[in-house]
Amino acid sequence: MNKYYIGLSITYHDPALAIIDEQGNVLFAEATERYMQNKRALNCQADPLLRVKQLLDQYCSSAEEFVIAINWRKKRPLYENVISALGGLTAQGLSKTGIKKLRSPLSNYQLHHMIACQRNNITSAGLNLARIIIEYYPHCLLSFVDFDHHLTHAATACYSSPFSESACAVIDSFGEQGSMGFYHFKNQSLECLYETKGTGSIGFYYMKITELCGFDWLKGEEWKVMGLAPYGKLNQELYELLKNTISVQGFKCQHKSKKLFSSIDSLKQFIRKNNQPIEQAADLAFTGQYFFAELMTELLQHLQQVTGCKNLTLGGGCALNSAYNGQIKSRTDFEQIYIPSAPADDGTALGAAWLALHHDQPAITISREREILSPYLGSIISNESVKQLIQYNRVLDIQHLPETICQTTAELLAKGQLVGWIQDRAEFGPRALGNRSILADPRLAATKDHINLKIKLRENFRPFAPSVLHEYADQFFEQYHESPYMDKTLRIRDSLQKKVAAVCHVDGTGRLQTVKQQWNPRFYALINNFYQHTQVPMLLNTSFNVMGKPLVHTLDDALAVFLSSGLDVLVINDYLISKPRND
Repeated sequence: MNKYYIGLSITYHDPALAIIDEQGNVLFAEATERYMQNKRALNCQADPLLRVKQLLDQYCSSAEEFVIAINWRKKRPLYENVISALGGLTAQGLSKTGIKKLRSPLSNYQLHHMIACQRNNITSAGLNLARIIIEYYPHCLLSFVDFDHHLTHAATACYSSPFSESACAVIDSFGEQGSMGFYHFKNQSLECLYETKGTGSIGFYYMKITELCGFDWLKGEEWKVMGLAPYGKLNQELYELLKNTISVQGFKCQHKSKKLFSSIDSLKQFIRKNNQPIEQAADLAFTGQYFFAELMTELLQHLQQVTGCKNLTLGGGCALNSAYNGQIKSRTDFEQIYIPSAPADDGTALGAAWLALHHDQPAITISREREILSPYLGSIISNESVKQLIQYNRVLDIQHLPETICQTTAELLAKGQLVGWIQDRAEFGPRALGNRSILADPRLAATKDHINLKIKLRENFRPFAPSVLHEYADQFFEQYHESPYMDKTLRIRDSLQKKVAAVCHVDGTGRLQTVKQQWNPRFYALINNFYQHTQVPMLLNTSFNVMGKPLVHTLDDALAVFLSSGLDVLVINDYLISKPRND
């Protein structure tokens, strides 16, 4: 029987869909935001009605049975059911007074809005898929399963890792009962060691830091805090205030009831009275990140001591904090750290599918064991769409260079041109890893400002990532260890910081992507060709999008960014597209 498992991340932010077969092979995984071209796809369904039939026909045409797995328990916690019965999760209920303030840095209406959105998504989970399957695959059996949210994070991290045994930490904003889960992964199974309960949340803490810095966590702007932090310094007064908001002990995390609200009020007053908000935001970002690192270190070191494992897998939204991830080896007793390409909620679509398979076949081997999961699991921009463009194009210069595309593009990059680079399947996760990338020469500091101003349209304090050939990475980075999904920030050696100034942040660090030939042969060949021209084995790599939009999904999306920005060249597969010359 041909059986397919379809995992859905039905979280109100970053929904996603994944498809695996009955051997555990990943056939497809992609965040819904890509298809919708709607950043984070807030309050959108994971299985868009007009999209799922195409995916089923492409990946499950021989299906005889489907299992739809979701990343949240349908049975909801007591508090949620009570507040729902009291009407607190309706539009009118968000502004209700007389409800006790929850012990959280976020306001009640923010928390209740998240709970209400999540509850609505759970109710409607899989509705579109079910209709399409019944309509177009009427002979197929159809079943549904649901899993604990943090367990789906853990499954994504552990089953995609190279480890046969590891400690696993899931740290995010909230789950069914709390914000964190800790696991021991061994013999293809996940043993839950501890799951927190209550509103204590490092994720909520970081969201509040984002808000206090003047950014918007609903838009996912925690990235900006990490980018801004190196411009600031430790402020002892801010640090003491932050320490009064949250604490960890062992695996437990809690907000201090007596000091939480007064400390948050003091933080707001501290920021309002400052006459230089950007500088103060930088100090707050630095101090907030500094304290975040202390909290994470305490938790992870306790996990290492409890399990005795030297391997760590990390999941949840806090696993996207690459600035801290690069410090884990030096600050804890873990020797190897693995973070999946999609550690946040979009990745749990894959975890849910794998858990459903493991439930049906407990003895099956899912994890990679010495190999990591390829992140290139999404959609393709086909050659046919480019050929159609050629047929009707009257303006653009389009060359087909199947034998020399890497050499030609490397030459253009070495001359300072900015290149949109699209190859094969899109990356699963938030970061461009050489298949949906904007690329540039990393040697000149001015390149960073040029891209921020003329392409990305974003703040100039945000850094760009170096994609570096693995063989040469140790020459450029101190205490180098692999970062396959651009998940760790490491310090660039002092003597080489000026040589790669465009990817060197103000504190001398770079959020690197390790590039190996077996992981991405085409991207490896491109960087290697650039190395032959420049003796620099890396490229500046940033997402192929503009600020506020997700990575490009179709040829039309790519052309829109190309034609409305300062990009010089667009490469799609073997085709090199240039703008018309202004003679």
